[in-house]
Amino acid sequence: MEWDSRTDRSFARGRAALAAGVLGLLLAVGGCGASGDSSGSNEKAADSKYAPSGERAGAGADADGAASSAEDRADGKPSGAKAAPKPGAAATHVIRTATLSVEVKSVPKAVAAARGVAEGAGGLVATENTERLDDTYETSHLVLRVPQDRFQEVLRELAGSGKLLSRTSNAKDVTDQVVDVDSRIATQRASVARVRELMDRAEKISDVVALEGELSSRQSDLESLLAQQSSLKDRTSLATITLDLTPPDAPDDGGRDEDAGFLDALGGGWGAFVTMLRWVAVAFGAALPFLLTGALALLVWRALRRRGAARTAAPAGTPEKEGTPAP
Repeated sequence: MEWDSRTDRSFARGRAALAAGVLGLLLAVGGCGASGDSSGSNEKAADSKYAPSGERAGAGADADGAASSAEDRADGKPSGAKAAPKPGAAATHVIRTATLSVEVKSVPKAVAAARGVAEGAGGLVATENTERLDDTYETSHLVLRVPQDRFQEVLRELAGSGKLLSRTSNAKDVTDQVVDVDSRIATQRASVARVRELMDRAEKISDVVALEGELSSRQSDLESLLAQQSSLKDRTSLATITLDLTPPDAPDDGGRDEDAGFLDALGGGWGAFVTMLRWVAVAFGAALPFLLTGALALLVWRALRRRGAARTAAPAGTPEKEGTPAP
């Protein structure tokens, strides 16, 4: 029995030592695996740090793509779907013109009202031409410049100032032209700057003269483009409205059409007769000094002729009277 108990104790100690050895082996293997993973991650970090910029950018792009795809999946969008492009913010340039013909009771009041409407909208009266037909009627022709955002409002106010006879409106999109002129101006300015740099570095007189001619030509082209840009800016920022104001026609009297025609003809004939008499009187007055001078000269000539004839006849008759025999 003593042997059996000793054998059991020794066997128990052997199993404990074996379990301890297995546990130590497992711990050693786990520590080696952890150290291998950490060393691998450190090597990857070093590679990414010292890699070329293109590779680092690609890695960053991959990371951003992964993050964006993750966000898309979180939002419920497919991972391959691309975001829709935002609409362009380029401004649209439009030239707006309109022509109105309005019949008003009082043309001067309508002109003052149209001027007030244009100036109240932030515009101006570019041209005003008023013509009086007679003592009662007159017409007016106005050219108004108003801001684009107040164009329709001003049109409505002007059309409502009286009886609208006609109205035309036109809008022309010149966005492409504006963009083209702006681009050509930028290119021309860069060209002028290059020629000036060449002039600064030129050493020969012939080169300087040639560059001066080229610079003058390019500056002239640049000034022409700047003038086009200014004109486009003016026409696209201010709309043009042409307004014609006319008074109402005189009322017709149907019962006196024939009388009015006869009286008009009689008045016209009398006016022509008076005009003729006036011109005859003017002509007579202009010729009267010459007529008086001619008549006076004729009288003097006749008087001198009679006196001369009397002197000639007197000597011839005197002897005849002396030699007459007495009775």
